[in-house]
Amino acid sequence: MTRIGGLLVCILILAIDIVAGILGIEAEVAQNKGWHHKALFVECRRPVYEAYRLGLAAAVLLALAHAIANLLGGCTCIFSKEEFVRSSANRQMAAGTLIISWILLAVGFTMLIIAAMSNSKSDVSCGIVRPHFLSIGGIICFFHGLFAVAFYVSATAPDLGDGKVRRDVRTPSGP
Repeated sequence: MTRIGGLLVCILILAIDIVAGILGIEAEVAQNKGWHHKALFVECRRPVYEAYRLGLAAAVLLALAHAIANLLGGCTCIFSKEEFVRSSANRQMAAGTLIISWILLAVGFTMLIIAAMSNSKSDVSCGIVRPHFLSIGGIICFFHGLFAVAFYVSATAPDLGDGKVRRDVRTPSGP
């Protein structure tokens, strides 16, 4: 891929994750405008449809950004510790950032979906307090964008050499 194309992909991934993060935070703001009553660890509140829509949109955009980074970044499969140690720095970076981006996706997506679905009902519900799931999920979207772009860049960067050091080279003995 050309440099311009790679830059556009990076901008696209970051833009989608930034929009997802903003939507998650806006969903939290909308949810806080609704009626709620809290006593200790139990909270009763009336669901806010706007928080549901914004939270669900944030979760979908987070998943979309992750899918784009993974599809365009390609496969970075490392199956053993030995293979990881022998691989190039770009491939090690790609593997590490891929794992972190998957963790961020799992945590952020789960938080956004749980909080959004709690706003999908039509009547007042009481349950355990879920403090700031929407805004924390939104903030995780920002971090996901950074790691998804880092994965894409390291996965698509050309390796300068094969990254292997020959350890069996011996110095010639003198005459």
